[in-house]
Amino acid sequence: MDGGGAYNPRTVEEVFRDFKGRRSGMIKALTTDVQEFYRLCDPEKENLCLYGQPNERWEVNLPAEEVPPELPEPVLGINFARDGMQEKDWLSLVAVHSDAWLLAVAFFFGARFGFDKADRKRLFNMMNDLPSIFEVVAGTAKKQSKEKSSVSNNSSNRSKSNSKRGSEQRPKLTKPEEPEDEEEEEEGVEEEEDEDEDDEQGETQCGACGESYAADEFWICCDLCENWFHGKCVKITPARAEHIKQYKCPSCSNKRARS
Repeated sequence: MDGGGAYNPRTVEEVFRDFKGRRSGMIKALTTDVQEFYRLCDPEKENLCLYGQPNERWEVNLPAEEVPPELPEPVLGINFARDGMQEKDWLSLVAVHSDAWLLAVAFFFGARFGFDKADRKRLFNMMNDLPSIFEVVAGTAKKQSKEKSSVSNNSSNRSKSNSKRGSEQRPKLTKPEEPEDEEEEEEGVEEEEDEDEDDEQGETQCGACGESYAADEFWICCDLCENWFHGKCVKITPARAEHIKQYKCPSCSNKRARS
């Protein structure tokens, strides 16, 4: 258990490194070191907490004696529920509380050292790019990564296919009296279309938050207005998107409801 006075990250990058170190330690406790963690959480002992350390280590210990403590405290009494639940469910419950504690510690440092709105948003986005401890323990992190990659590829292929069909239907300007120039123009149009397809996603902005496209994020396109959205902004997961035949964004859904 480390005190805030001994280690005080002061920048967004330092707080993020602190977050990653503590996260790695707690993941070890709940996965590779789970037998030792289980043994230490003896229900016959007093209220115990799981602590993650910035150096990627973990420990099971009593809460700090001082009030208020130097840092936010993890959830108390994880050992009392150990023998009253299935081991898998118990580990998942500890994982959920561990995720909450990591956020509390990170934003404690942010508040203590005066992070502004932009810094807090950047810190949260950096942390949110990593799978949660619960997702790692439950085994859903790898599954979600594969689904996101598959759905993103399908969306990209569908977009390019629609773009290609549209270009085939669009009439081309030709000059019958100059056949050689006509061929050059057609080649130029095709090159421009290819460039447009390559740049399409790079210039795309989310219709909800206005942020630009990022390759590691799941996006979905509205089939009515053809605007793109972050899945998280419209509350659509990759798994759910697989079962949607025609997606309508919230704005289009509201318009159809009013009409």
